[in-house]
Amino acid sequence: MESLDTLLIPVIAAVLGYLLGSVPFAVVVSKLFGLADPRSHGSGNPGATNVLRTGNKAAAILTLIGDAAKGWLAMFIAQKVGAGETAAGIAGLAAFLGHVYPFTLGFKGGKGVATALGVMLGFSSSLAGFALLIWLSVAVITRYSSLAALVAAFAAPFAAWFMIGKLAVALPITIMSSVLILRHKSNIEKLFAGTESRIGSGKKVAQKA
Repeated sequence: MESLDTLLIPVIAAVLGYLLGSVPFAVVVSKLFGLADPRSHGSGNPGATNVLRTGNKAAAILTLIGDAAKGWLAMFIAQKVGAGETAAGIAGLAAFLGHVYPFTLGFKGGKGVATALGVMLGFSSSLAGFALLIWLSVAVITRYSSLAALVAAFAAPFAAWFMIGKLAVALPITIMSSVLILRHKSNIEKLFAGTESRIGSGKKVAQKA
């Protein structure tokens, strides 16, 4: 019975995390604010960056908080019900994958930057703070949101290992970082081509009539 419980806990954590991650905050918030579907403009991704392109900063911030919170919440719930660090990490990773590949949007989700940050916060506030500092530094210097996300994603696994030193933490963060980088393939191509848009340079998208 104990071995069955040991097997079920990570499975339940994964299912819980994926369901939470599949909540499309960008789409929900846009509807609440009467904005255009974030998938209809910009990169076509349901994320805070596309919501920001409407010019509604409040909606974008709310989307950012929601996307980050679901990564953290999945881990928080897992820990509260007695799941260990490994199961909690699985819950966080599943939430990230749920955001990137949500069943609610036909498995076509966002790039996962905010949700990954929420998962890192679930592991360690210092780790999340380090990743956020890198993102902010690169974003301020270059004004490329995508480049900031890529640099932070590349650095996160190394930071996780040196700051925490546990495989149960470093492995899920490495997987998240790898997926996040792959999801930015088109941005990488645009960066090399010099056609990537900078923060604040995009045109506002009209609200729904």
